[in-house]
Amino acid sequence: MQIVHIDARSIVVDKPAGLLAVPGRTEPDCVLARLQVDHPEALVVHRLDQATSGLLLFARTPEAQREFSADFAERRIAKRYVALVRGDLPESGQCDLPLMADWPRRPLQKVDVEHGKPSTTRWRVLTSSPDGIRRVELEPVTGRSHQLRVHLLALGCPIVGDALYGGAPAHRLMLHATWLRLADGLQLHCPPPF
Repeated sequence: MQIVHIDARSIVVDKPAGLLAVPGRTEPDCVLARLQVDHPEALVVHRLDQATSGLLLFARTPEAQREFSADFAERRIAKRYVALVRGDLPESGQCDLPLMADWPRRPLQKVDVEHGKPSTTRWRVLTSSPDGIRRVELEPVTGRSHQLRVHLLALGCPIVGDALYGGAPAHRLMLHATWLRLADGLQLHCPPPF
């Protein structure tokens, strides 16, 4: 785990795939615990799925945590991801399918047009290969659990390596939080390891 940025209010790390962001019920090892060894003041602002890598923001004071949380809620913080998908995806577009928990199959989420919460993902294809793999940039407008994974599945293009949602086999989930822009204008970039 590498610190990408640190200042008086924030710490941003490059989270590796396979490591929890916060402690789990039976797994205490996580980004937060490792970060708090040298920075005990670190406070959670948002999370990434265990299988997802990339930029993860922590606050250094309770005031900063409140401000960053409000910034996320008001969409003043923007994030972009890069993913590898298999399937025929238009060059760009927007998915507006509502999502909710698939209670009998937790932690899975599902599209539910009647009871789901509004969810929006924008995408842009960056590259395409002859074997049908596309590198896409994803921008979640909303921040629902597994949103990018479920929206891409619904579009017929599951993320490569997504064992939960039926992506093509790979050594990891090919999803990386690559870009973060804070409300004050600070922009951070971390290229994907794939």
